[in-house]
Amino acid sequence: MNNKVITAEQAAEIIKDGQTIATGGFVGIGVPEALLCAIQKRFLKQQKPRDITLVYAAGQGDGKDRGLNHLGEKGLVKRIIGGHWGLVPKLGQLAYANELEAYNLPQGVISHLYRDIAAGKPGTLTHVGLHTFVDPRVDGGKLNAAAKEDLVELLTIGQQEYLFYKRFPIDIALLRGTTADSKGNITMEREALTLEALSIAQAVHNCGGKVLVQVERVIDKHQVSPQLVKIPGILVDAVIVAKAEDHMQTFSEPYNPAYSGELLTEDENLNSSNIENAIDSRLIIGRIAVQYLKPGSIVNLGIGMPEAVAQAATESGDINSITLTVEPGGIGGTPATGLSFGATAYADSIIDQTTQFDFYDGGGLDQAFLGMAEVDELGNVNVSRFGTRTAGAGGFINISQNAKEVFFMGAFTSGKQQVDIMADALSIKQNGSVKKFVKNVQHLTFNGQHGLKNNQKIRFITERGVFRLTKNGLLLEAIVPGIDIQKDIVALMDFKPLVAQELKVLSCNIFN
Repeated sequence: MNNKVITAEQAAEIIKDGQTIATGGFVGIGVPEALLCAIQKRFLKQQKPRDITLVYAAGQGDGKDRGLNHLGEKGLVKRIIGGHWGLVPKLGQLAYANELEAYNLPQGVISHLYRDIAAGKPGTLTHVGLHTFVDPRVDGGKLNAAAKEDLVELLTIGQQEYLFYKRFPIDIALLRGTTADSKGNITMEREALTLEALSIAQAVHNCGGKVLVQVERVIDKHQVSPQLVKIPGILVDAVIVAKAEDHMQTFSEPYNPAYSGELLTEDENLNSSNIENAIDSRLIIGRIAVQYLKPGSIVNLGIGMPEAVAQAATESGDINSITLTVEPGGIGGTPATGLSFGATAYADSIIDQTTQFDFYDGGGLDQAFLGMAEVDELGNVNVSRFGTRTAGAGGFINISQNAKEVFFMGAFTSGKQQVDIMADALSIKQNGSVKKFVKNVQHLTFNGQHGLKNNQKIRFITERGVFRLTKNGLLLEAIVPGIDIQKDIVALMDFKPLVAQELKVLSCNIFN
């Protein structure tokens, strides 16, 4: 191996004060953990590097200490342009205290921005983000008072509005692969995703920066097809061999061969359909959602509550009539959950995150099932900010604005609620302490009226009933058996919904 191999400590020394760093990863997949640890250790010892700008597309962390949380030291980061914030609470705390400049741009936009920076373009022009908090007429993606620079412009071309996300130079890339050869060519045979590693590497190289890649092993020469090289050696300045504990495939699994395609045939003993599912509100919501699945649809499932759709569809057999996708690149197969979210077992295909968002943004999704934290009377949805907590949008804006049908899912109230699930009815024993259906959302992550203008079909699914968005507001079109409309629904909303003249009562099968 040539002199490209260095230690993580040596890699950390390359980074200078004030530089801009782009990191690859999705939750815990593809995260260069060894490099991030080394940067943190250097900062705690030397107070360097200082005042860096951090750019990342997908959330990269475990909600505690790993991933980008290593950079959550006061003075280390000056500015963050991130796609998702919920997994990086240590950075979120600094943002809330105005200790750094905080921006949240759509995950897919940042992914595309890497590619456009690589190509020498002035930025990324897209419809994604219009009429949300990213729109400069609202917040321009700014999350705190320290964020003063305008990163997004509104442009009109041929009487059509677009958002223009400005390019910026990137000095350092922190990426991850599986194997490096003597020329620095990187393969990803044991990685669950390829993400936008190539776009980041090209962008940083063309900006005159340094590309640092963490790997599992180095070899003299790749004995594989050149099509399997995901980052060419011409782009790679340094290779760092990580310890196994800093190179887990996901943050919950050291290695699962089903995620990387090494295991191609599903083990029926592991099939979730063979697992008896406890019936709770979450599963009831999933079972209601399954009734709206259309055979042949290409579907995206968000993290959290939407995971129940896959669970319910598997038990009903409907899973075989649709194709599930996840935004970082998985197509087909079974999407993983929890801290392995983003991975796909037995996938038909895994493509780059950049190209997956091309497909999404262009209207390729038939149906999307996403979470919801707040909903208002105009059908606006907030999933990105609640009081002092900033979760960020992630891929939510790309997906929700462009799917032909979008379903927002969640419990009817937030906080601890208790329900009794009987054979033929649902009984609400205790409501959560916080209303989800409010007069005005705190943060505009999805614009309901804009969606209607774009001919989207929009529904809201809870354990108590289903609402459909109309030009006149939310229409309650179906209720769950046992639910009192006034007591269990209307009385717990800050606005009065419309009620369908032919209100549907859902089947008791959702309880069994």
